[in-house]
Amino acid sequence: MRGSWRRCWNEGVFGSVSYRWCTLIELPIDPLLPQVVSTLQERGVLVLEAPPGAGKTTRVPRALLQAGFGDAGEIVVLQPRRLPTRLSAERVAEELNEPVGQRIGYTVRFEDVGSKDTRVRFVTEGVLTRRLLADPQLRGISTVVLDEFHERHLATDLALGLLRDLRATSRPDLRLLVMSATLEAAPISEFLNNAPVLRSEGRRFSVEIEYAERQDDRPLAEQVLGAVRRLVQEGLDGDVLVFLPGAGEIRRASEALATFAAKQNLLVLPLHGDLPMAEQNRAVRPASQRKVILSTNVAETSVTIDGVVAVVDSGVARVASHSPWSGLPVLKVVPVSQASAIQRAGRAGRTRAGRAVRLFTRHDYEGRRGFDLPESARVDLCEAALALHAMGITRPANWNWFEQPPIAALTAAETLLQRLGAITPKGELSAIGQAMCKHPVHPRLARILVEARKLNVAGPAGTLVAILAERDIRKTARVGFGQGVPQRGQVEEPADIFEVLDLYDQASAGRFTPEKLRSLELEPRAVESVRKAARQLSGNAAISANHSAKELQARDHALARALLSGFIDRVGKRRGVDQSAEVVLCGGGAAAIGPSPKGDLLVVLDAQEVDAKRGRGGVRVRQAAAIEADWLIDLAGEKLEEEEALVFHEPTQRVECISRLKFGNVVLDETRKPAEPSEQASAVLAQAARAAGLAALGEGDAFKTLSLRLSLLRDQFPDLGVPEQASSSAQSTPEQLAALCQGCTSFADLRANDPMASLLASLPAAVQSRLPIDVPLRVRLPGGREVTVNYEPDRPPWIESRLQDFFGMAEGPAICRGRVPLVLQLLAPNYRPVQVTRDLANFWRQHYPPLRKEYCRRYPRHSWPEDGATAAPPEPKGKR
Repeated sequence: MRGSWRRCWNEGVFGSVSYRWCTLIELPIDPLLPQVVSTLQERGVLVLEAPPGAGKTTRVPRALLQAGFGDAGEIVVLQPRRLPTRLSAERVAEELNEPVGQRIGYTVRFEDVGSKDTRVRFVTEGVLTRRLLADPQLRGISTVVLDEFHERHLATDLALGLLRDLRATSRPDLRLLVMSATLEAAPISEFLNNAPVLRSEGRRFSVEIEYAERQDDRPLAEQVLGAVRRLVQEGLDGDVLVFLPGAGEIRRASEALATFAAKQNLLVLPLHGDLPMAEQNRAVRPASQRKVILSTNVAETSVTIDGVVAVVDSGVARVASHSPWSGLPVLKVVPVSQASAIQRAGRAGRTRAGRAVRLFTRHDYEGRRGFDLPESARVDLCEAALALHAMGITRPANWNWFEQPPIAALTAAETLLQRLGAITPKGELSAIGQAMCKHPVHPRLARILVEARKLNVAGPAGTLVAILAERDIRKTARVGFGQGVPQRGQVEEPADIFEVLDLYDQASAGRFTPEKLRSLELEPRAVESVRKAARQLSGNAAISANHSAKELQARDHALARALLSGFIDRVGKRRGVDQSAEVVLCGGGAAAIGPSPKGDLLVVLDAQEVDAKRGRGGVRVRQAAAIEADWLIDLAGEKLEEEEALVFHEPTQRVECISRLKFGNVVLDETRKPAEPSEQASAVLAQAARAAGLAALGEGDAFKTLSLRLSLLRDQFPDLGVPEQASSSAQSTPEQLAALCQGCTSFADLRANDPMASLLASLPAAVQSRLPIDVPLRVRLPGGREVTVNYEPDRPPWIESRLQDFFGMAEGPAICRGRVPLVLQLLAPNYRPVQVTRDLANFWRQHYPPLRKEYCRRYPRHSWPEDGATAAPPEPKGKR
């Protein structure tokens, strides 16, 4: 039969599964199959390297089955995605002329097609991991095939290491075959104790590679239309496979191609994992029209589509990553590696020479990474770490990984598992951890389900977890906090997760009809994904659709408590008053949040950092739930901290004792009371008084004057021994201020202790005696009037009084034993300034005579002697 087809001659139906009787065409892997079988029989382990399209995914499992490997147990073939898992099983069953579900079956999430006769079972990575956790010995399995190992998914890396350990300990009979398309086989062989390596060179036709001349800023859908139009105009005579990052891009490209495809009689078909099975089959099966298949990277490997002669490569893909906030898996659009671009182009050269149109430049291609990063270097490791603990590996960092993940990521995973109560400090699996392992979700979500079962809300918790695990069921016309500033006609999504649950409950009550989903503005495919996940996660728990308001409140309280158990490290509290737009986070920092959910204390389930260039920077909460502080005591009582602190309270100007109950950086409860006198309280008061300055002492001007007088005394009499600190500022002497604050807890206490007297008493005796004499506060003028000496920074001391008060004074007064003449501000009888001088004798000679003539006319009732220096002073009428 080599090199020829046998005509398909019949179609029938077994149950609901369609099948066709047909023959096989020789594939590049076929000549190598006998050696694959014999090597695996002899050595029990093998690494097979074969390029995409060689036929390894379908022909190798079939060869193992026909060689009798299935007699000792199932042959399990691990696939990285659901769609290739199903299509591969269907292709092998078709080649064996039987419907899928008999000897050939498959198991993916939410779907198990098989029977007691199934000998070859295609499974997704998560299914094998669950099987290993449930039965570490893999009883009933004779052979495991790890296909597409080059994609380096974390679950496949994990399976490789666990299967290696299993063969080395208790299952040496377990056969292990690792198949890879682009990854070098030598490292895998070495990891498997120098396992034999076989290579299939494949059969490849030349593929002409075309690059964009320059970066194209048009929308991706328009670029795809332009590429397909050019291929058709240049004589396209087969199908086109277009690689796009996701379903949204596929939908937009389909819309852009619609008019052109109708004119050219082209069949435009989407291909991605969320499509119904019938639509997936339409894309991969032959058709009477030329097809333009718009696919995600699901068609990069595993899935082979006959008839493709041209590939249009967008150069990007959605790859597995994780939310930095929650650790839950997310998909991010990133440029594909050179190896992925080569694989995509190779899909056009399966049966004849083809073309590959790359929508990016050659320069862009040459600057890309050679191979994709393994998932272990870019995804959250919490789920993998829990699986290893469940397998008895207490220190995952010390486990023999195929490629060691970042230690920081493993440490973070271990820390989270301890916070969730899944493992003990010694790395042993706890009872909670054992229960968490029964749920095929991220450990955070598994912890929620465990707590929910304890609180008798397992049914609705399954729905809630499905909403968190899958995707937002609300239409994308709305924008969340993490997606920029809403435009006109758009609104911010409420952050309350229970509002989303309520929408789902309303859709459920309406039997999920299209009309009901439209009225609630829900996305049908997202709702269907949540429905499937919820059925699995809820198990046998009953979900009632009818609740009274009181029952709903009790249910939501229990669910919120369960949510807290899974996000115990993500507690936040609104800052200040209720419904503040800012939340303080227990792990540090803050985030913005909308008015819902109601309440001050929250568990933040999802948050996203937003680029400030997009309108509103910082971290914004996308999903949260209100919680109660008492729940933290029950779930994480050992993490609560009680602290007491003495602080100065500005409004009351006193030291207060604050008692706080804290969870990380979040203050759950706080009480204040006046502090009792103590050394610590005095120190806090002294610090506050120093910061407040002289005003804290209640006589600010007096203390400033004292400081300036002491400074002047020190400058004029260096030998007197005026302390330098005292002469600079009374407020800058910590020792003196601390002494003043002893026994005090408020500024009022401090002022009541006569701090001026205390400061004066602390000065040396000589300084105390000389201070009032050499830098007096007042001086007496000839007529007996006393005036205040004004001391100000950066000015000489000065006094002011009416000009008549200086009659009889030939020279102006001086202080510091005559060394510092006072500046005189001479005032008219109306107390307005007449002259400022430090030389009174010169004033009498030069300035007084003309002033006398003027003031005799203006103030005739006052005495204006000819010589002010010798005139008798007036009788004093008061002090100034």
